[in-house]
Parts: sequence; structure tokens; C-alpha cells
Amino acid sequence: MNSQRKIIIPINDETELRLLQESDAPRLYVLTNAGRAYLREWLPWVDGTRRVEDSLRFVHMATRQLDDNNGFHMGIWYQGELVGVIGYNYVSWPKRQTELGYWLGQAYQGKGLMTAACRGMINHAFDEMNMLRVEIHCAVGNQKSRAIPERLGFVEEGIRTQTEWLYTYFADSVVYSMSVQHWQEQNKTEK
Repeated sequence: MNSQRKIIIPINDETELRLLQESDAPRLYVLTNAGRAYLREWLPWVDGTRRVEDSLRFVHMATRQLDDNNGFHMGIWYQGELVGVIGYNYVSWPKRQTELGYWLGQAYQGKGLMTAACRGMINHAFDEMNMLRVEIHCAVGNQKSRAIPERLGFVEEGIRTQTEWLYTYFADSVVYSMSVQHWQEQNKTEK
């Protein structure tokens, strides 16, 4: 594993995205454990994260994903604290598209952190990776998660039924997309 790779995406004076490292596993576990009930509502992996070693296994998976050139996951660092994770769940190089996934600790909600982190990752996908399309999939009932692509001007493409097992039921997901052309047009006036 190439765990020495460093990718940093600055967001603002207080926030940056950093490629997850093995040394982040204890902090990642503490963040997950502190918000266990909150995160469990929409994330199917929470019950499988019971020890620091489980978070370390996720970091190793993310490192392998980067080494395989099939996406990567970043820690969201706010005021020096690890507050969430954002990443490219996969990369289709032939189609030049990716899917963005994310979660944020409950105590850090409502500060615009995830919207800013998504904006940084979308810019990276289009400007650095030469992607043509970015998707975000959210559980239909997860209004906080859905607000982010809607705020960023993504197009709602439709609903995929029974896409993710959430402990006692299969949740439907809504698919949002952004093309590089649409992103450049809507951000032309913001620059």
C-alpha cells in the first residue's frame, strides 16, 4: 500500500480535506462512536465499526482504492479536528465520471462544512481528474444529505428503488448529477 501519498484540498482558512492516513484511524473511530445513533439512521456500515481496528480497515480500503486508481477518501478537517469523511466512491475512467459520498459528525452540522467540502471535491474531479460527470446518491428520506446537491445546483435524475440495506429495510435513493459544462456555467459568475 502506498500510504505515504499526500493529497490536500484547501477549502478555507479553517477547513481542508486530507487523504486519510493510518494515523487518522483512532480519531475516525472516536468521531464515528460519538455519533453512532445519528449516523446509523442513514449509513449501513456503522454497526460494523466497533473498534479502532474497524476504522483502520476502512483507511486501508481507501488506500487500496487510491492505489487502484478507483477513487479515494479524504478526512474533513475543521479547526484542526477530523469532523467527517468525503470521497469518490468509484471512478469510471472510460466514462469519466465518479460518485461522491460523504458524512459529517453531528456536532459539526449546520456550518456549511459539507457543502464547501463537496464543492472542493467537485472542483477537483473536474479540474484535476478531467471528469465529465459527478453523481451524488442520497437516501430519499435523508433531507440533510439531499440539501447539499440541491444547494450546489445538481440535477435530480430520479429514484433508484431498494438500493441500500439499512439494518431493517431497503432504502430507496435519489440520484443527482452534475456535468462539467453545467458546473462551469453556474460557477462562472461566482468567480
